[in-house]
Amino acid sequence: MRILIKPIITEKVTNDSELYGTYGFIVDKRANKIQIKEAVEDAYGVAVTKVRTMNYPFERKTKFTKKGVVTGKTGGFKKAIVQLSEGDSIDFYSNI
Repeated sequence: MRILIKPIITEKVTNDSELYGTYGFIVDKRANKIQIKEAVEDAYGVAVTKVRTMNYPFERKTKFTKKGVVTGKTGGFKKAIVQLSEGDSIDFYSNI
């Protein structure tokens, strides 16, 4: 099971990483906090102090178009906010 899917790079998460040392990741829905902590520590070589998770369910969407009513759904995902110990940081832009 691949636990870390991708990092979240938005203005809000980037601001929080600079101020509080927290970073956001999209993770596997079945992963728990202990697995997420170990995955971040192994992937980036940092010490994690706290992990917070949020489950976002899928949403049903309805659009009214010229061809009629079109229905669909967006996929759900799990987001993890990881707080690192003081002095540690993750550089997502070093691979670019």
